[in-house]
Amino acid sequence: MNATTEHDPDAGFEPAFAAPANACDAHFHVFGPADKYAYGTDIRYKPPYEPVERYLKLARRLGFVRYVFVQPSAYGFDNSCMLDAMRELEPDIRRGIIDLDESNTSDRELDELDSLGVRGIRVNISPIRKPEAGLAAAMLPRILRLAKICAELTWHLDFLIPGWLVGELLPTLYDLPVEFSVAHMGLFPAKDGPEQPGFQSFLDLVDDGSKRCWVKMTGIYRFSTAPDFADVKPIAQALIARVPDQLIWGSDFPHLSFHDRVGTIQLYNLLSEWAPDPKMRQRILADNPARLFGFV
Repeated sequence: MNATTEHDPDAGFEPAFAAPANACDAHFHVFGPADKYAYGTDIRYKPPYEPVERYLKLARRLGFVRYVFVQPSAYGFDNSCMLDAMRELEPDIRRGIIDLDESNTSDRELDELDSLGVRGIRVNISPIRKPEAGLAAAMLPRILRLAKICAELTWHLDFLIPGWLVGELLPTLYDLPVEFSVAHMGLFPAKDGPEQPGFQSFLDLVDDGSKRCWVKMTGIYRFSTAPDFADVKPIAQALIARVPDQLIWGSDFPHLSFHDRVGTIQLYNLLSEWAPDPKMRQRILADNPARLFGFV
């Protein structure tokens, strides 16, 4: 079992604001029994047992009524745990982002995934990976193959990549023929602030006029070093000031590698500090994800 059964980081926290109507958690993970769902080879953390019913108990407490499941790296290309969890919810309130073996998936399988509510494909590189010469170029052929699939299905690409790699991939991202999202605000070091050149270049990309790039306000503990994540606020507010219609929020539940010290309610409450205006929170939590994921 995982450490959340022994220690609840949300203990003592209550939601600081009421979620708007149709609030969506746009990025979270679920994990089933280890004897039912096999893990892949890229294990970056000890996979926890966090089934959908445990997640929903917390999400509903916060007021979320729409849900975007994201395939965790621990399961590799085997999306069955996530897809089974999606089937437990009504189709009109859930979507999914898969990891895809594009060389071993038929058109029929893709159509079935689309019917189930899948709307995107992950491009997932460890957030702590150090700069590596040639990695961006090596990724390009697969990114273009996945973009072609997304274009045919009206899906989007979902990038989780470290900030230095966002910078190296900027020419590719500017030319992508499909919408795409970037997790964890681009994973630029929060301690360097919003004026750091890499983040400014990223802002220019998001604000290029095409409305293709979406930013996930997620996983702040992965790039923050300050108590209570105070160093993230200037970055979050820079995004809100410049590209408010391209932002979505996700819990990143169950906060893998941080699950014993980071709470979902704590993270949710920070949004009230970043965006004191309830109308802005409605855009981030409800209106924007409805556009990206096709919620009606």
